Amino acid sequence: MLEEMATTTETIYVTDTAVDVVKNLLTQKNVPDYGLRVFVSGGGCSGLQYGMALEPEARPYDNVFEQNGVKIFVDPTSMMYLNEATIDYEDSIMGGGFKIENPNAVSSCGCGHSFKSKEQGYDAGASCGSGGCGCG
Repeated sequence: MLEEMATTTETIYVTDTAVDVVKNLLTQKNVPDYGLRVFVSGGGCSGLQYGMALEPEARPYDNVFEQNGVKIFVDPTSMMYLNEATIDYEDSIMGGGFKIENPNAVSSCGCGHSFKSKEQGYDAGASCGSGGCGCG
């Protein structure tokens, strides 16, 4: 069965550091052929939140990117919010984690896990302190 894949000029970028971390995760979990699903869902204290998961294959209509042997899957709805975003991995004394630099976000939570897009509107008086994402 031939699955349809979205053809797009949209893209996301993944740093070499993030690619290396994903490769290590795939090796540790013994799933070397899986890819990284990156998505946006409702929630978080800013309205939308980022998510990631390891998956065996792309779904119909996914945007599929490959960088240095790592497959990235993004559904079309999430792609609207993630176009031109950069996925990085930062390691610090407080712990490491993936970080998304998103040019489509007009505001984001202090922890960087949730954001508000241009389409949602922007309220300069809104704050993250609600604790909805654990940073408040």
